[in-house]
Amino acid sequence: MSFDFFLPCPRGLEASLAAELAEIAAQHLNGAPFTAGAQVPGGVHFRGGWAAGMAANLHSRLASRVLLKVAHRPYRSEQDIYALAVEQRWEQWFSANETLRVDVTAIKSPLRSLEFTTLRVKDAICDRLREVSGARPSIDTAMPDVRVFAFLTATDCTLYLDTSGDPLFKRGWRLDKGAAPLRENLAAGILRLTGWTAGTPLYDPMCGSGTFLAEAAQVALNIAPGAERRFGFEKLKQYEAKTWQTLKAAALDAKHAARNSRADLQIFGSDISGDMLDKARANFQRAGLPSIPLKQLDARNMTPPSSAAGILVANPPYGERIEVRGRNARGELREGRGNRDSREDDGFRRAQEETPDSEFFQSLGDALKQRFTGWHAFILTSDRKLPGQLRLRESTKTPLFNGALECRLFRFDLIAGSVRQRPQTDTPAA
Repeated sequence: MSFDFFLPCPRGLEASLAAELAEIAAQHLNGAPFTAGAQVPGGVHFRGGWAAGMAANLHSRLASRVLLKVAHRPYRSEQDIYALAVEQRWEQWFSANETLRVDVTAIKSPLRSLEFTTLRVKDAICDRLREVSGARPSIDTAMPDVRVFAFLTATDCTLYLDTSGDPLFKRGWRLDKGAAPLRENLAAGILRLTGWTAGTPLYDPMCGSGTFLAEAAQVALNIAPGAERRFGFEKLKQYEAKTWQTLKAAALDAKHAARNSRADLQIFGSDISGDMLDKARANFQRAGLPSIPLKQLDARNMTPPSSAAGILVANPPYGERIEVRGRNARGELREGRGNRDSREDDGFRRAQEETPDSEFFQSLGDALKQRFTGWHAFILTSDRKLPGQLRLRESTKTPLFNGALECRLFRFDLIAGSVRQRPQTDTPAA
């Protein structure tokens, strides 16, 4: 039996996610049904059986969730949405013994209150289960057994069952975070956009708690990002337990092999804060990774960590974070500077951007130009003036979203000679 799935992802990574899904199908599904679907802003559709949905949960580094489509129909009012939801055979998927959470998101919906719409969907599901079983499920917004998502456009409503549970960027290894951490699936997507492949030197000179490095090491060692976590589909009636055990066993075998690996990964990191490096080492250990070389130093004093040129990737701090991590070198963020959106899946917004430290970025640009000839540097920032601060000309700029914050991934090709002698390459529109 095949189902329609939708995988949301950070905006800007849709094509990368579609390519990743094709790779997962080729490597892990052994000919099981899988049909690639459309890419839309913020996600990718595909069609496949339970094995495809479970493999996507287990192996996707870029997706935020794997949602199974239950129903789709035009609507004009909240009552229309209630009618759609109450008609569905929810009892096929879960019972009134499971706790429930309902989330509603919308684009250009004419409805006045998403909260009221959420209540109507919840009521419909509870009314349906009470009708067929005599009991209503309890609501648990913190740790539900089952999540139902409703997505509204201006005209249509789509109902989804969440097969992931916790968002997929929660790999289970990152307990120690720095200020305004980069989500794991965005970091993995950026690595894919850089063109980095295992064996190519990779260096993050402002590695913080080590997100880029950990994601790269898991790619190099073939560690499935979901190998050690639980998933929402394990609470659903129809999931294929035997198929899941086969998929998970293979992933755990690969992870155990990686734990004992002595491979030279050519992955390196540094940070000005010793506290942050301690957090990174603890994260690597929890992720089951071998030792990754880390140094405590100011990024302005960085030098290439390998004789061969490679990829440099960074998500630099700005304003307040430069002052805290650079001058105080404690890896702390003053209380109240972070700004977490009230909705879990709307993302962690970076500390409010302040005036960039011109001296810092000018010196950083000098270090790149003078010491990293032959390297390709990729820097994620919300400041579109970064190339001017670095006094470097970008070769490409890719729009991405870090949670709700619009960013650019700038690429700098560090060839010999002055910036002015460098040929101007076409850049995508901002």
